[in-house]
Amino acid sequence: MEILRFIIHYGMHFLVPGIIAYLFFRKNWKIVWLIFMATMLVDLDHLIATPLFDANRCSINFHPLHSYIAIGFYTVLIFFNKTRIVAIGLLFHMLTDFIDCFWI
Repeated sequence: MEILRFIIHYGMHFLVPGIIAYLFFRKNWKIVWLIFMATMLVDLDHLIATPLFDANRCSINFHPLHSYIAIGFYTVLIFFNKTRIVAIGLLFHMLTDFIDCFWI
């Protein structure tokens, strides 16, 4: 079961954003996918957690950049053209981490 959780979680973090980029931003899909990958930097907030890694911890509303307030901010960013792709990447990242919470 743990291997399935691992495949789904990291597939949604790396593979699915590439598919989304290709399907919805076909002309510039590689750049969009790189921007989506850059939004993974939101996981830097895991570095201030104790313990640093806990496979059975839900990231949503535990880490500052995964908080409901941060997610609200990411949602606002989707309404502006210049930040829309970043917002999509961040919100999809939060969705991925939220789905991962159901395994706990």
